[in-house]
Amino acid sequence: GISLGQNRLSIIDLSSAGHQPMISDDGNLILVYNGELYNYPELKEELIAMGVMFKTKTDTEVILKLFELLGAKCLEKFDGIFALAIWDKRKQELFLARDQFGVKPLFYYFDDERFIFSSEIKGILEHDIIREINENALNTFFRLLYVNGPETILKNIYKLEPACSLLLKDKKLNINRYWQINNFQNKYSGSEAEEKIQSVLKNSVRKQMIADVPVGIFLSGGLDSTIVLGLAQEVSGQKLKTFSVGFDVDEQFFPRFNEDYLLAKKTSEFYGTEHHDILIKDSDVRDNFERVVWHMDDLVYSPTQVANFILADIASQEVKVVLGGDGGDELFGGYKRYYYYNLIERWQKLPAFLRENKILKFGAEKLGKAEILERVNSTRPDLLWSFMAQKENMLARVLNPEFNNLKGAKSFFFANEHLQSLLNTKEIDLAKQMMMIDMYTWMVDFSLTRSDKMSMAHSLEQRVPFLDKDLTELAMNISSQEKIKSSEQGKAILKSAMRSYVPEHIYVKKKTGWFTPAAKWLRTGLKDFAYEVLSESYNNGKTDKYINFKEARLILDNHISGKEYALNTAWSIITFQVWYKTFMIK
Repeated sequence: GISLGQNRLSIIDLSSAGHQPMISDDGNLILVYNGELYNYPELKEELIAMGVMFKTKTDTEVILKLFELLGAKCLEKFDGIFALAIWDKRKQELFLARDQFGVKPLFYYFDDERFIFSSEIKGILEHDIIREINENALNTFFRLLYVNGPETILKNIYKLEPACSLLLKDKKLNINRYWQINNFQNKYSGSEAEEKIQSVLKNSVRKQMIADVPVGIFLSGGLDSTIVLGLAQEVSGQKLKTFSVGFDVDEQFFPRFNEDYLLAKKTSEFYGTEHHDILIKDSDVRDNFERVVWHMDDLVYSPTQVANFILADIASQEVKVVLGGDGGDELFGGYKRYYYYNLIERWQKLPAFLRENKILKFGAEKLGKAEILERVNSTRPDLLWSFMAQKENMLARVLNPEFNNLKGAKSFFFANEHLQSLLNTKEIDLAKQMMMIDMYTWMVDFSLTRSDKMSMAHSLEQRVPFLDKDLTELAMNISSQEKIKSSEQGKAILKSAMRSYVPEHIYVKKKTGWFTPAAKWLRTGLKDFAYEVLSESYNNGKTDKYINFKEARLILDNHISGKEYALNTAWSIITFQVWYKTFMIK
């Protein structure tokens, strides 16, 4: 009553001995697994000392032997990125697990009879199941530009959340969280914190350089990827290959859209890497849009996805593994919004008569800022988070009313108990709470999803040294005040700790987001494509019940003419339309 399959990207032990499904010596356990176990050499030594015999040099066999010995408790020993499934013949149990940070995706479908799982939604859709839009998830997508787990855009298909395992037995599911951060005491500061950051991060990079194939670096031109490059070059002692992407735009716009691209070139020269880069055009976006949506699976908006996709293609021709800088901003307060959370927390400590006086309320109403005042006075972190997280306020104009029915941010954004427990942990300062919430929402379902799927589309594995258990626990024991000095000075303690690995042109650089000329391209080279997709006929009228296309085209008209900026709204509807045509129309 069960079948297991796997499509292998060989990183450790390239021989056929590492092929999967892998079966235990007694034939009872069968494993399929995606990812890398960074500490498998140490775990293997422990097992050998206990008399365990090995047939391969793979990390896969280490997982199988440890599960055979410890069962689900083996997850507590794992340090890596993974999605795995193990079938126990004797017990008739299926065990699934996902890594601590959700770097590797894992989806499942369950209708009380059939259980189907896969690293990709499209693997589940190969089966004969009803494809039905999850309306709550659709609301989430148009507000946040991604779908927050455990839901997906399709009903009855779910994401197994990070740091969770799932046991299926007798047609019943049992989901458990096997790891979480419990200590937020701000134990480290100053030079002690800096020494620990450098030591732990260097060790993380050292572990993640392990591979039987070449390893490269995605070099963005920012602080985090520069640090990773500096450490990787030091621990490997080799000349590394680096990769970056920029945008082919008119000379007058080139510096604005390619600041990070130019800085990455400068950093590669500083470290003497073998640098590869590419400039993408609006035609590249148009030509690859449908392929990117197909590889992304779940509904996720990002104008940078095509750039990630093409960059991964270039890198895959040179290496099979890359290290990236994901996670540094969430751990060390890199986004400007964390500074504002610190200000809000200070504001909320003022006496109530100052925060809620009638004159202040009257002034806020006159300035049209009453909602902002209400939110910053709120003791509900979810309202504060949702205020920062939501994008352009045009949804009421383009979403038909029955699909624009948000009923309170709390039920909408935080349906899972883990996030609720973070919100109710009073000893965590507000900015740190928001960093943790971002790690379980935006980071996993937007940032990591994009990085993994755009890389794996070209059989390229992307690893993330900042997302290390020890480094995360260390970062959450450093106060937000140590990390955030001003609105322009996030990640202060990280910069100080890693000063010797950061060239001056990166050290003095202010934090800027990586953005594309997508808004400009919608007015020029992508205009015809946008109008084609934003029409009722594109999906044969089947998305009319969700979208007011007359209003959507008016918003695009106004964006093109410069009357209003509507990149997020227009691009999210285009993404939805292409996704619907790809996955809902057979």
